[in-house]
Amino acid sequence: MSDRPTLGRNPHYGFVEWFRPGEYERTEETLPGLIASGATYLRTHLSWAEYLTPGGAEWFDWLLPKLGAHFDVLPCVHYTPPSMSRNGKCNGAPHDLKAYADFIDHILTRHGQHFEYVELWNEPNNLLDWDWREDPNFDLFCEMVGGAAYWVRQRGWKAVLGGPCPFDPLWLDMMGERGILNEVAAVGFHGFPGTWDSEEATWGGWDLHLGEMRAVLDRHNPKNELWITETGYSTWRRDEMEQARRFVSALQVPADRMYWYAWRDLAPDVAVQEGLWFDPRHYHLGAVDSGNQPKLLARLLMSGGLSRLTEATQLAVPHIARAQQPVVITGGSGFIGSNLAESYLAEGQEVIILDNLSRPGVDENLHWLNERHGDRVHAVLADLRDEPTLAAVVKDASAVFHLAAQTAVTTSLEHPVSDFEVNARGTLNVLEAVRLTGRQTPVIFASTNKVYGALEDLEMVGSNDRYVPGDPDIRAAGVGESRPLEFCTPYGCSKGVADQYVLDYAKTRGLPAAVLRMSCIYGPRQFGTEDQGWVAHFLIQALKGNPISIYGDGRQVRDILHVDDAVAAYRVLHDNAHRLQHRVFNLGGGPMNAVSLQAVLREIERITGRPIDVSYSDWRAGDQLYFVADTRRLQDETGWKARIHWRDGLRQLAEWLAEHRAGPAGVAAEKRRLHA
Repeated sequence: MSDRPTLGRNPHYGFVEWFRPGEYERTEETLPGLIASGATYLRTHLSWAEYLTPGGAEWFDWLLPKLGAHFDVLPCVHYTPPSMSRNGKCNGAPHDLKAYADFIDHILTRHGQHFEYVELWNEPNNLLDWDWREDPNFDLFCEMVGGAAYWVRQRGWKAVLGGPCPFDPLWLDMMGERGILNEVAAVGFHGFPGTWDSEEATWGGWDLHLGEMRAVLDRHNPKNELWITETGYSTWRRDEMEQARRFVSALQVPADRMYWYAWRDLAPDVAVQEGLWFDPRHYHLGAVDSGNQPKLLARLLMSGGLSRLTEATQLAVPHIARAQQPVVITGGSGFIGSNLAESYLAEGQEVIILDNLSRPGVDENLHWLNERHGDRVHAVLADLRDEPTLAAVVKDASAVFHLAAQTAVTTSLEHPVSDFEVNARGTLNVLEAVRLTGRQTPVIFASTNKVYGALEDLEMVGSNDRYVPGDPDIRAAGVGESRPLEFCTPYGCSKGVADQYVLDYAKTRGLPAAVLRMSCIYGPRQFGTEDQGWVAHFLIQALKGNPISIYGDGRQVRDILHVDDAVAAYRVLHDNAHRLQHRVFNLGGGPMNAVSLQAVLREIERITGRPIDVSYSDWRAGDQLYFVADTRRLQDETGWKARIHWRDGLRQLAEWLAEHRAGPAGVAAEKRRLHA
């Protein structure tokens, strides 16, 4: 038996994850995230039927030690081999009821060092797991499970009685009267409020159901622990924040353990159970999606544990006083959005931030805004695809800045459908929500220079450290708005579609909407990555002393723009929205701030006082050799112009990152280095 010490009650938590025989690669892919989640427990199935199939024993010989090295494993032993079953199926009682205990005895001998508890069967009052039509009084079940539980206890392990689903206090009381509760150490409970139970009017709340269960246990064996062996929330409606809230709520109920179902979504081609294939709720119960990409719950747990998760779920402030006309910023927790929100909040205005916190680090921006401005920050943590929430958010808005998006070209290549749903369909949802208010609410949309494509027709002249266009007019002023659109990559397509929808709604629906096609924006509150926000990414890696990878040769040119100048542009467009509706403007640093990646790297070396280890990779799809925005139209119409030189802005960002991203031990050292 394992010598691992018994762990305490909440806030320890666990996940449920079923690994199927032969899923070696999927298991190896899944485990790092599970470990990083901070979970103490892992509940998984140990199928009697699968164990006796060819290769089954070898599979569990590999799986259980691997899981046991990282978690307090709870194997759920169920499913009769059909050849041994009275009904010829996995949900039937075995002909020899003692065979179940014999199998568990074998498992304890062979694998018992990897766990302390054994769960006996799964959802025994569910016809799909136990055929109670052949055992209407549960006589066979009680004899089979009772004998196995007795033997588990005799051998020094502890048995857990599988949780009835849906919860049935009469069935549990029967288990007590038959003596089963005297043989087990804990009893499981399954409940999915908000996903199934509440919608079918069978959910009375945690206090009611666990109170009923505790009363039954106390009548028969007060020493029994009460475990939530399955609870969860499906994100099939894209409400990832609600999943995070439900997780936190489940940890607060009076149970000795909580297992969240599940860690990973089911793949679309996996059949759940007979008759349930097309129910989308079954396929979105994970903390990560079927491609192993973290949802909000997993991302917060992996980046900061329960404390960060709890903070994030408490950020939303749903109530706004009457007669207020707040500014609405979708993606308002992001880099540009949080800076834009700060500018309005600092003037005493109310701001609604609609954000699903999908980008790592943006919850820190929202926390920062809350700390500075309190109840004037109204966070609505939802997805652009949540149409009812969108309608409520924009109902009384004085203006809508639509910045929320999937922003990485690489992600769009890997997940083009999701990219389209967020960028194109999400934008259409915003426009429709505003239109249906019947009010003339300005909409300012954050588009991208990627709508102009790769600009492959521009003749380039290469110099030592940069590409320069051969056309003297473009070289002097940049690429203008008259440039034909040429969508390239799924990201360029989805943003381009959104761009055109905004302009069309301004034209055909009369919305005072306008578009800003942005170049590279940088500045404080940016949590840059290799895929998006490259200026901040370069600085973060340099401050940490890490190498930097360049796609291409580093001579590509961009006109980088400080976020303070970008915020000024959004605000001046808002101030002139009715005059400038149905207009599109380029937004970038212009020729004054046109720099190559090589030039930025050299400046970073000068700022930090140390060399950077740079490597080079192949060009990325759709990458432009040169893009500098011609911003003369915006300047002529509004008087706006970029005011912060890129070298000054780069040093300012370096100082901010040194304080906020270098880590506590490195802050003082980096500050001294930067100011030396």
